[in-house]
Amino acid sequence: MKSYPGGLEGLIVVEPKVFRDDRGFFLEPYNAPRYKAAGIDVEFVQDNHSVSSYGVLRGLHFQTSPGQAKLLRCTRGRIWDVAVDIRPESATFGKWWGLELNDELHNQLFIPVGFAHGFCVLSETAEVMYKCSNVYDPVTESGVAWNDPDIGVAWPVKDPIISNRDMNNQSFAQFKAKIAK
Repeated sequence: MKSYPGGLEGLIVVEPKVFRDDRGFFLEPYNAPRYKAAGIDVEFVQDNHSVSSYGVLRGLHFQTSPGQAKLLRCTRGRIWDVAVDIRPESATFGKWWGLELNDELHNQLFIPVGFAHGFCVLSETAEVMYKCSNVYDPVTESGVAWNDPDIGVAWPVKDPIISNRDMNNQSFAQFKAKIAK
Protein backbone atom coordinates (compact mmCIF):
# COMPACT_ATOMS: atom_id res chain seq x y z
CA MET A 1 0.00 0.00 0.00
CA LYS A 2 1.16 3.51 -0.80
CA SER A 3 -0.07 6.64 0.92
CA TYR A 4 0.73 10.31 0.52
CA PRO A 5 -0.65 13.67 1.67
CA GLY A 6 -3.59 15.16 -0.19
CA GLY A 7 -3.64 18.81 -1.20
CA LEU A 8 -4.77 20.13 2.21
CA GLU A 9 -3.33 19.37 5.63
CA GLY A 10 -4.84 16.20 7.09
CA LEU A 11 -6.02 14.65 3.81
CA ILE A 12 -4.37 11.34 2.94
CA VAL A 13 -4.55 9.51 -0.38
CA VAL A 14 -4.21 5.73 -0.18
CA GLU A 15 -3.37 3.43 -3.06
CA PRO A 16 -3.85 -0.15 -1.88
CA LYS A 17 -1.79 -2.92 -3.43
CA VAL A 18 -3.95 -4.69 -6.00
CA PHE A 19 -3.17 -8.28 -6.96
CA ARG A 20 -4.44 -8.95 -10.49
CA ASP A 21 -4.51 -12.09 -12.62
CA ASP A 22 -6.75 -13.65 -15.25
CA ARG A 23 -9.40 -14.37 -12.60
CA GLY A 24 -9.75 -10.74 -11.55
CA PHE A 25 -8.20 -8.93 -8.60
CA PHE A 26 -7.79 -8.98 -4.83
CA LEU A 27 -7.06 -6.10 -2.48
CA GLU A 28 -7.38 -5.17 1.18
CA PRO A 29 -9.52 -2.02 1.25
CA TYR A 30 -8.78 -1.57 4.95
CA ASN A 31 -6.19 -2.95 7.37
CA ALA A 32 -6.15 -1.07 10.70
CA PRO A 33 -2.42 -1.48 11.53
CA ARG A 34 -1.31 -0.47 8.01
CA TYR A 35 -3.64 2.50 7.88
CA LYS A 36 -2.55 3.60 11.35
CA ALA A 37 1.07 3.51 10.16
CA ALA A 38 -0.02 5.74 7.25
CA GLY A 39 -1.46 8.33 9.67
CA ILE A 40 -5.08 7.16 9.69
CA ASP A 41 -5.49 6.44 13.38
CA VAL A 42 -9.28 6.47 13.56
CA GLU A 43 -11.81 4.01 14.88
CA PHE A 44 -14.44 3.60 12.18
CA VAL A 45 -17.96 2.79 13.45
CA GLN A 46 -20.19 3.03 10.38
CA ASP A 47 -19.97 2.07 6.70
CA ASN A 48 -22.00 3.86 4.00
CA HIS A 49 -22.66 2.79 0.41
CA SER A 50 -24.22 4.95 -2.32
CA VAL A 51 -25.09 4.34 -5.96
CA SER A 52 -25.48 7.30 -8.32
CA SER A 53 -25.80 7.90 -12.04
CA TYR A 54 -23.76 10.19 -14.29
CA GLY A 55 -23.94 13.84 -13.33
CA VAL A 56 -25.19 13.34 -9.77
CA LEU A 57 -23.49 15.71 -7.35
CA ARG A 58 -23.70 15.01 -3.61
CA GLY A 59 -22.45 17.60 -1.15
CA LEU A 60 -20.93 19.52 0.35
CA HIS A 61 -21.83 17.68 3.58
CA PHE A 62 -20.43 17.55 7.09
CA GLN A 63 -21.48 16.67 10.61
CA THR A 64 -21.03 19.30 13.32
CA SER A 65 -19.90 18.15 16.78
CA PRO A 66 -18.31 15.63 17.06
CA GLY A 67 -17.88 15.46 13.28
CA GLN A 68 -17.00 12.51 11.08
CA ALA A 69 -13.71 11.41 9.63
CA LYS A 70 -14.23 9.44 6.40
CA LEU A 71 -12.28 6.94 4.34
CA LEU A 72 -13.79 6.91 0.83
CA ARG A 73 -13.42 4.72 -2.24
CA CYS A 74 -15.25 4.30 -5.51
CA THR A 75 -15.94 0.59 -5.98
CA ARG A 76 -17.55 0.94 -9.41
CA GLY A 77 -17.09 3.74 -11.93
CA ARG A 78 -15.43 7.12 -11.46
CA ILE A 79 -16.10 10.11 -9.23
CA TRP A 80 -14.57 13.54 -8.65
CA ASP A 81 -14.18 13.66 -4.87
CA VAL A 82 -13.81 16.99 -3.05
CA ALA A 83 -12.88 18.03 0.48
CA VAL A 84 -13.30 21.60 1.76
CA ASP A 85 -11.42 22.74 4.86
CA ILE A 86 -13.96 24.16 7.33
CA ARG A 87 -11.57 24.35 10.31
CA PRO A 88 -11.55 28.07 11.26
CA GLU A 89 -8.06 27.85 12.80
CA SER A 90 -6.56 26.24 9.69
CA ALA A 91 -4.31 28.13 7.27
CA THR A 92 -6.35 26.56 4.44
CA PHE A 93 -9.80 27.43 5.86
CA GLY A 94 -12.25 27.71 2.96
CA LYS A 95 -9.92 26.01 0.47
CA TRP A 96 -10.86 22.88 -1.47
CA TRP A 97 -8.99 19.97 -3.00
CA GLY A 98 -10.23 17.19 -5.23
CA LEU A 99 -9.13 14.07 -7.02
CA GLU A 100 -10.64 11.31 -9.09
CA LEU A 101 -11.42 8.08 -7.27
CA ASN A 102 -12.12 5.10 -9.51
CA ASP A 103 -12.47 1.34 -9.73
CA GLU A 104 -9.28 0.91 -11.78
CA LEU A 105 -6.82 2.43 -9.30
CA HIS A 106 -8.92 1.52 -6.23
CA ASN A 107 -7.51 4.68 -4.66
CA GLN A 108 -9.00 6.09 -1.48
CA LEU A 109 -9.22 9.44 0.24
CA PHE A 110 -9.08 9.90 4.00
CA ILE A 111 -10.83 13.07 5.16
CA PRO A 112 -10.41 13.96 8.85
CA VAL A 113 -12.99 15.74 11.00
CA GLY A 114 -13.18 19.41 10.02
CA PHE A 115 -13.87 19.07 6.31
CA ALA A 116 -17.00 19.28 4.19
CA HIS A 117 -17.20 16.55 1.57
CA GLY A 118 -18.85 16.07 -1.79
CA PHE A 119 -18.49 14.22 -5.06
CA CYS A 120 -19.88 14.11 -8.57
CA VAL A 121 -20.21 11.08 -10.82
CA LEU A 122 -18.09 10.97 -13.97
CA SER A 123 -19.13 7.52 -15.24
CA GLU A 124 -22.51 6.10 -16.25
CA THR A 125 -22.93 4.76 -12.71
CA ALA A 126 -20.75 4.94 -9.62
CA GLU A 127 -20.80 3.12 -6.32
CA VAL A 128 -19.10 4.84 -3.41
CA MET A 129 -18.33 3.18 -0.11
CA TYR A 130 -16.95 4.94 2.91
CA LYS A 131 -16.13 4.37 6.53
CA CYS A 132 -17.09 6.98 9.16
CA SER A 133 -15.62 7.66 12.58
CA ASN A 134 -19.01 8.55 14.10
CA VAL A 135 -22.52 7.34 13.38
CA TYR A 136 -24.78 9.57 11.35
CA ASP A 137 -26.86 11.94 13.46
CA PRO A 138 -29.53 14.00 11.66
CA VAL A 139 -29.33 16.63 14.43
CA THR A 140 -25.69 17.42 13.54
CA GLU A 141 -26.13 17.15 9.76
CA SER A 142 -25.05 20.26 7.86
CA GLY A 143 -23.72 21.42 4.53
CA VAL A 144 -22.35 24.25 2.45
CA ALA A 145 -23.56 25.12 -1.04
CA TRP A 146 -21.87 22.98 -3.68
CA ASN A 147 -21.48 26.01 -5.97
CA ASP A 148 -20.54 28.66 -3.43
CA PRO A 149 -18.38 31.26 -5.22
CA ASP A 150 -16.31 31.93 -2.08
CA ILE A 151 -15.09 28.32 -2.20
CA GLY A 152 -15.07 27.97 -5.99
CA VAL A 153 -14.93 24.20 -6.46
CA ALA A 154 -14.20 23.40 -10.11
CA TRP A 155 -16.73 20.63 -10.65
CA PRO A 156 -16.08 18.72 -13.90
CA VAL A 157 -19.79 18.08 -14.62
CA LYS A 158 -22.04 20.66 -16.28
CA ASP A 159 -25.65 20.87 -15.09
CA PRO A 160 -25.28 18.41 -12.20
CA ILE A 161 -28.21 16.52 -10.71
CA ILE A 162 -28.63 17.78 -7.15
CA SER A 163 -31.01 16.89 -4.31
CA ASN A 164 -33.39 19.50 -2.88
CA ARG A 165 -31.47 19.30 0.38
CA ASP A 166 -28.17 20.12 -1.31
CA MET A 167 -29.77 22.90 -3.36
CA ASN A 168 -30.69 24.59 -0.07
CA ASN A 169 -27.37 24.26 1.77
CA GLN A 170 -26.09 27.41 3.44
CA SER A 171 -23.53 29.68 1.81
CA PHE A 172 -19.97 29.67 3.08
CA ALA A 173 -20.54 33.22 4.41
CA GLN A 174 -23.53 31.96 6.44
CA PHE A 175 -21.43 29.08 7.79
CA LYS A 176 -18.61 31.48 8.82
CA ALA A 177 -21.12 33.78 10.55
CA LYS A 178 -22.50 30.83 12.58
CA ILE A 179 -19.10 29.66 13.80
CA ALA A 180 -18.01 33.22 14.64
CA LYS A 181 -20.74 33.48 17.31
